[in-house]
Amino acid sequence: MSTVQEIFLRFYSQYKQNYTPSAQQAKAARDIMSCRSAALGGHVYECEEYRRITVQYNSCRNRHCPLCQGITKAIWIDQRRKDILSAPYFHLVFTIPHKLHPLIYQNQKLLYALMYRAVEETLSELSKDTQYLGAQIGFFSLLHTWGQDMHYHPHIHTVVLAGGLTKHNQWTQTSKKFFIPVKVLAKKFRGKFIYFLKQYYRQSQLEFYGDAVKYLQPKNFYHLLEQCYAKDWYTYTQRTFSGPLAVVKYLGRYTHRIAISNNRIVSMDEHTVTITVKDYKDKNKTKTIVMEGVEFIRRFLMHILPKGFVKIRHYGLLANRNKKTKLALCRKLTVSSVYKPQFESHSTIEILCLLVGRDVRMYPTCRIGKFQQTRTLLPGASP
Repeated sequence: MSTVQEIFLRFYSQYKQNYTPSAQQAKAARDIMSCRSAALGGHVYECEEYRRITVQYNSCRNRHCPLCQGITKAIWIDQRRKDILSAPYFHLVFTIPHKLHPLIYQNQKLLYALMYRAVEETLSELSKDTQYLGAQIGFFSLLHTWGQDMHYHPHIHTVVLAGGLTKHNQWTQTSKKFFIPVKVLAKKFRGKFIYFLKQYYRQSQLEFYGDAVKYLQPKNFYHLLEQCYAKDWYTYTQRTFSGPLAVVKYLGRYTHRIAISNNRIVSMDEHTVTITVKDYKDKNKTKTIVMEGVEFIRRFLMHILPKGFVKIRHYGLLANRNKKTKLALCRKLTVSSVYKPQFESHSTIEILCLLVGRDVRMYPTCRIGKFQQTRTLLPGASP
């Protein structure tokens, strides 16, 4: 089995002969290729019992690197335990028509933010409507930009606390079905997104390149929006949680995902990469697809987020300004247990020990002597 790092090491130089990566894409590529190698430096540890030496190289900590998500994800999920209520939760997905994908890719920071805004206003306004729930709810959203085959497919995953506070500070919650019909959600989201997109166009905030240059002509741009408005925008909702702590487990499936993980890479040869995909049109069967190594890197780098972009955003009762007041009141009204995070006040190495279920500081053979750090390696230095 090959890794994303190995694929970049083999094919990235070829990729640069055909494409010009952005600054963020180039940085992600360098980080992925250098992660946990001598290029980033590291630390030398010595077994205090047998004087044996081991070297641990530094991680790149890039949020797009498959080697760097494990502990980061575990710590984030652990912190969310404090926010969980004994109440129903739903998973929603909001998607964008394929015709708008090129425009979004060319205006990533602006239009990714618009996707979040459209979701936030859609859920906040409809949940406060007495026809549906008549309350302020809490939810968080996160952006994914890929499909199973790594092609560009921007969409928003949202986890919704399907209950909330009325204007009289009373708790109310939904039945087994989500309190807002899917078609209503999709229609509202579509209207919000297109409304603000028109505003951005009138304010000349959008950029157009390549085949999209034609949209500089208002006639072509508004025709595009008419085509998209005529479509039913796909929105998905599912109640997926059987209890409060099941919510926490579920979060990890989405929060720190990247375009593809190492366990989906089947093989690599001199020219191609083979990966597994789930075919949602064929009963979720697992299949394999083969692509050129350069094409793998091209698709992977399409999903590098803009610098400083906040991927996970909290709203309503889950917003930071409301956690100590409104969310605390909800906890009291729902008689919800308080779940203390496991990893608070623990160091990274202690958290790693808890995750793997053993003391990684012990020498693996004798299980007696502990490793002690003896010196630090500068980037590029030999042990």
